[in-house]
Amino acid sequence: MALNCGIIGLTNTGKTTIFNCMSNTKAESSNYAFSATKSNKGMVEVPDQRLYEIDKRLKADKIVHTTVEFVDLPGLAKGASEGEGVGNKFLADVQQTDALIHVLRCFDDDELPHIEGSVDPVRDMEIVDFELQVRDLDLVVRKLQRLEKLAKTGSKEAKKGIEVLTIYKNHLENFGNASTAPVEEGDESFIHDLLLLTAKPVIYVCNVDDQSAENGNAYVEKVKAHLGENHKVLVIAGKLEAEIADLEDPDDRMVFLEDAGLKEPGVNKLIRAAYDVLNLQSFFTIGKTENRAWTIHKGMTAPMAAGVIHSDLERGFIRAEVIKYDDFIELGSEQAVKDAGKFHVEGKNYIVQDGDIMHIRFNV
Repeated sequence: MALNCGIIGLTNTGKTTIFNCMSNTKAESSNYAFSATKSNKGMVEVPDQRLYEIDKRLKADKIVHTTVEFVDLPGLAKGASEGEGVGNKFLADVQQTDALIHVLRCFDDDELPHIEGSVDPVRDMEIVDFELQVRDLDLVVRKLQRLEKLAKTGSKEAKKGIEVLTIYKNHLENFGNASTAPVEEGDESFIHDLLLLTAKPVIYVCNVDDQSAENGNAYVEKVKAHLGENHKVLVIAGKLEAEIADLEDPDDRMVFLEDAGLKEPGVNKLIRAAYDVLNLQSFFTIGKTENRAWTIHKGMTAPMAAGVIHSDLERGFIRAEVIKYDDFIELGSEQAVKDAGKFHVEGKNYIVQDGDIMHIRFNV
C-alpha cells in the first residue's frame, strides 16, 4: 500500500536524526542549515508484538512485518513559500505525502545554532504552518479562478465549488489550516485534487535532550498547552535514540532504554501513531513458512484485504476463514479455536478487523 508520512520542520530540529532511527535508509545529518539537497525516503517496519506472540504458538521460518514509507524533507525556513531556504521544490514534495510528522526543537544546544536565534517550539510551529498556509492559499486561489470561468457557462458544480473554496480561502487568509475550515461534511471533495498541505493529518514530535526523554520539559509543556487536547504530541529524545539504534545487541538496547526510563524506543510509538493517523490497520496470515502482517485501510472488506496479498485473491474470492487474534493466543492453535466454536467463515461483505488472522479461499 503506497502510503507515506512526510517529516517536516524548521532546519536543525533533528528531523533527519529521528528519520535515521526508524528507517532502513540512513540519511546524512548536518549542523549546517539548508545542507540537504533532496528528500530522503525509507521503508519503516511497523512494530507489532502480536507477530511474536503468534510465532510462539505457531513457529514459522520467518516473521514479516508490514511497512510504511517515511519521507524526510529538508528543513524549512521563514519565507520557504517564496523560495527562501529549500523553497518551493520541497513544499511540492510535502504535497505528495499522506500525513505529516512535524518535528519541533525542544532542546538547547550551543553547538547547534537555531536558525531563528533562540529555541521556541511554538513560534517554530507557527512559522512552518504559515509557509504551508501560503502555499495552500495560492493553490486555492488558482482553482477559484478556474471555477469562476466555468461558472460563467452555467455550471452548478462550479458555483458550489466557488462557495466552498471561498470558505477555505478566507480561513487560510486568517492563518487557519485547511483541516479546520468550517465547511460542511462532504465539501472536502472540492480540495482533494489540490493535495493541500494543511489539510493533512499531523503528528507533532517534541525532540528533547536525553534528560527529558521520560518526562519531557518546559518546551514540551508549552507545545501541549498551545495545541490543546485535540492533537497528537509525542516526546522523543532523537540523539539518545540514534545512539540506541546503532547498538547491534538487543539486550544492550534494553539496558540503555531502561537507564533513560523508557520501556521501548519512542520512535516505535511514532511509527504506530503514523500508522494510526493514516487510518491503517493490520491483519495476519500465518503458517510454517511465514507469519506475516498486512496493511489495509480501516473499513476494508475481506475481498479488498485479499487483494492486498495478490490481485488474484480478490478477483477469485470465495470466502475468508477468520480467527480472532485474542482467541488464537488464548487457545493456542487453529484446531483449538475450531473446537471452541470460535472459527469464523466470512463472505464478501465482511469488514476486516484489526488483528484478524485470515486464510483466503479463492478460485481463478
